[in-house]
Amino acid sequence: MAPTTKDWSTVEKPSGGLFAKDTSNWDDFQLPEDRVKEFWEKGYLTNVPVLTSEQCDQILTVYQQLAKQMDESDQFPGYDLLYEFHSNQSGDPDNVLMHCLGHWRINQLFHDLVFLPNIAVPSSKLLNPTEDRSVRLWHDQLFAKPPHHGGVVAWHQDYSYWTRTKPMMHLTVHIALDEQTLDNGALHYVPGSHKWRKDGEPLPITDLNFKDMESIQTVLTEEEKALFKPVPSLLKKGEASFHHPLMVHGSYGNRSEFPRRACVVNYVADGVISDSNDPILQKTPVVPKGEKLSGQFYPLVYDPSWATAK
Repeated sequence: MAPTTKDWSTVEKPSGGLFAKDTSNWDDFQLPEDRVKEFWEKGYLTNVPVLTSEQCDQILTVYQQLAKQMDESDQFPGYDLLYEFHSNQSGDPDNVLMHCLGHWRINQLFHDLVFLPNIAVPSSKLLNPTEDRSVRLWHDQLFAKPPHHGGVVAWHQDYSYWTRTKPMMHLTVHIALDEQTLDNGALHYVPGSHKWRKDGEPLPITDLNFKDMESIQTVLTEEEKALFKPVPSLLKKGEASFHHPLMVHGSYGNRSEFPRRACVVNYVADGVISDSNDPILQKTPVVPKGEKLSGQFYPLVYDPSWATAK
């Protein structure tokens, strides 16, 4: 059994470990209207500053400690609290992709990151095109590609993996802890692909382990193939991209001499419900089908009413 550690999911507010808890003006964190419009037209936004270099370094220090424990044993402190952990999801030693979910439960800084107003507040306008929504955590992710042989993340739509929750009012925030370049596996987007569906549903999952970069081509129409023109995000350290749950995205391998690491925070609108009687996240209690996501594992991170309650 893995050594125990504090379960930070029991703390339903930011702790002050990553940023000051007091927020005097929530409106300071809103996106300009032109950027909101850009999101709904293209399906994504890039190069939004959300963390300082110092905050990134704080998180990377924790990540490096965690990575060392992961290398030494798969029974590191907090292992039992993670929803998923893959030391190399591809299974190919020449294309290594470390991927885990649920690390917000095992460390104070990762915990506070999901409450960061720089990402939580803008998300309220990016979950529904017609109204601002209260924002809840869905789950977090950590991706790391080592130098020289970092693996790919194959093209996919996030909601293809999330249909156990509905309606589709989800959002992904990808935060670069290292500068992302063409050489180290920068995140890429296919503009306009957030409008792509197959028989009214998200595109089918074509590779559960993300390793076959072009497998999505087998489910695209000829028109979609013609429009398949990926654009690199080229995020600087501390910048984030926000993308729609149907945005086709992926990233190539890291062949540079430096690591490429990123935190991802996935949000849902308050009111999204479970569409399954099985656990919708591993190692968490069942949210009965038809009941909304709330409570310990899906905390409220921003409510637009907070901005007016001064």
